[in-house]
Amino acid sequence: MIYPDEKGGSRHVALTDEAIARLRKMIQSGELPPGARLPPEHQLAAQMGISRSGVREAVKVLESARVLDVRRGDGTYVTSLAPALLLQGLGFAVELLQGDTLLEVMEVRRLLEPAATALAASRITDEQLAELGNLLDQMRASAGDAEQLMHYDIAFHRAVVNATGNETLTSLLDGLSGRTVRARIWRGLVLGNVTQNTINEHDAIYLALKARDQPLAKAAAHMHVNTSESWLRAMLAEPVIPNPPARRSAKRSGSS
Repeated sequence: MIYPDEKGGSRHVALTDEAIARLRKMIQSGELPPGARLPPEHQLAAQMGISRSGVREAVKVLESARVLDVRRGDGTYVTSLAPALLLQGLGFAVELLQGDTLLEVMEVRRLLEPAATALAASRITDEQLAELGNLLDQMRASAGDAEQLMHYDIAFHRAVVNATGNETLTSLLDGLSGRTVRARIWRGLVLGNVTQNTINEHDAIYLALKARDQPLAKAAAHMHVNTSESWLRAMLAEPVIPNPPARRSAKRSGSS
């Protein structure tokens, strides 16, 4: 990532990239494990043979990536490096996607979510099943409220994936499940009077998990993702209607 300019900016960017690479290597090798405090800036710059400004910029980049935690007046530390922390930015990125790229996200969900649900069927606890049952009851009670349905839908699927015990998979699927897309789908389902069908799909997933039936859980999740994808395709195919012009007041100035 080098951008030449007339003021030596390309060299500064190159030094920042080098500092990032050095710090990343120190973290990967265990020299700077999770929770470790980095040496002071001047010491780190001397150790790496890079200017302090290059180190400073590298720290800013890694802080944005949630690799480092800068505590004012205390120092800079390596974060826990937990998947939930490092993959936190994925959801933000997904919310910015539009058009066909949203369908690509659904394709990824179609690959991962059924497999995750099958894995959950072999690991889910009675307490987790009880939580899913409660969320299903909440969905049934909110059948006419798209916003509430979206809330419980997100919680339901998060609880299913949490049952796998795989934090990386949970964080990844959580990031891929954009709230904006889910809200649009649920609004479409409510307006189309087909909410109950989708709630029934959640019920099928719950029953398969309760039976600890992995193939059935995978099939139920696959059918549900396909339904969501079909609704998303239909919505994306709808023509965009511009905002209609504001209506002129029926009354004219001075009329009664």
